[in-house]
Amino acid sequence: MNMDRVVLPASELPRQWYNLAADLPTPMQPPLGPDGNPVTPEMLAPIFPMSLIEQEVSQERWIDIPEEVLSLLAKWRPAPMHRAYSLEKFLGTPAKIYYKNESVSPAGSHKPNTAVAQAWYNKQAGITHITTETGAGQWGSALAFACAQVGIKCKVFMVRISFDQKPYRKLMMQTWGAECLASPSNETQAGRDILAQYPDTPGSLGIAISEAVEAAVADSSGKTKYALGSVLNHVMLHQTIIGLEAKKQLEIFGEKKPDIVIGCAGGGSNFAGLAFPFTADKINGADIEIIPVEPSSCPTLTKGPFAYDLGDFSGMTPLLPMYTLGHNFVPPPIHAGGLRYHGMSPLVSQAVVEGLFAPRSIHQLECYEAALTFARTEGLIVAPETSHAVACAIQEALKAKEEGKEKVILFNLSGHGLVDLKGYDAYMSGQLHDYEFPQEELDKNLKAIEGFPKAPANKSGKW
Repeated sequence: MNMDRVVLPASELPRQWYNLAADLPTPMQPPLGPDGNPVTPEMLAPIFPMSLIEQEVSQERWIDIPEEVLSLLAKWRPAPMHRAYSLEKFLGTPAKIYYKNESVSPAGSHKPNTAVAQAWYNKQAGITHITTETGAGQWGSALAFACAQVGIKCKVFMVRISFDQKPYRKLMMQTWGAECLASPSNETQAGRDILAQYPDTPGSLGIAISEAVEAAVADSSGKTKYALGSVLNHVMLHQTIIGLEAKKQLEIFGEKKPDIVIGCAGGGSNFAGLAFPFTADKINGADIEIIPVEPSSCPTLTKGPFAYDLGDFSGMTPLLPMYTLGHNFVPPPIHAGGLRYHGMSPLVSQAVVEGLFAPRSIHQLECYEAALTFARTEGLIVAPETSHAVACAIQEALKAKEEGKEKVILFNLSGHGLVDLKGYDAYMSGQLHDYEFPQEELDKNLKAIEGFPKAPANKSGKW
């Protein structure tokens, strides 16, 4: 019998996170405040506890995972890695396809990897309430779970279109004791302003972030902080436990290295979690193609410029150096709600500038078709977001078939789709359509950042 799954023993749970910032050949540009000067740790203190701010700005390669966080992670980690023998056979490819299965977490996705860390650090700092935003609901449900574990109250502003499309995500959050509100809401000034101007808006992650940050800083007691599920450096850091486990598991499968590493990309967290440890190998000479995959309807990396932009709609956040579609971007209501953010992680963005990653965009119809193929071969129903990684893996496997090459393909199965079946229903009933984000709309959005400082695309030129 072929070995189709590797589950590491609990003793192999990584005890440190990997920080790509320490190894980037060209350092990232710093986040900037409204005056154009670099943001200081003290300026972030009203939003985050100092322990997370220290991780955000750290240049240390390895950061220890506290024992209490390890105990929380050990509820479901190490996560399994599978070889997709049935999919390989169906495709008739000489490629070997592996996937890291992050759907085994209590919330069904990779998001709890950082949620439990952020909740724990906030608890240690004496925080009693956390606010956040969520798109598809995976981050909101993960933070609700994590806050329940450590004993913190949680309030989630959920992008309205997802709030309507995904009622079971809302129920998951409520089951774990969190409050979930459709964004924009009447609870914040940012929300009220948006509703007054656009009463029928489907919402966006940028709007929801504005509301969550405003709700946090409005607490004069200082006992409320904000948590972000993607984009920021400390979030990328916490997710690297995925790739660190994956490297050990590939060795057990007998692979020296992957030829191709793939992850879907919205803000960058699950992609970075798998890819960053392998990016370190690429920086040190390994021949690995690393592909972040995004929706063609929200093509941040493949169409957006690398620029300084706000992380939210209303200007509550610093200016971040990142690929962006403009902070006023309101996405089309596709079903991959977790991939509808206007920007991309600065760490991921700088690695793209450097040439370490090769971004790709795929339309949603191809992604859903790939998801059905995967479900009917491997048995797992993946999240709409994850379907982008599956589609890319199939593209690469078929390319290997055309070339007659045996390649090792690794992708991140970032979450299951069992509470996202409405999207599958829409696809199978012919209600979904492809949407190409128009250049004229991008040009219109980018007028909002014309007065912002420029972000030089510095790179070493090695890739």
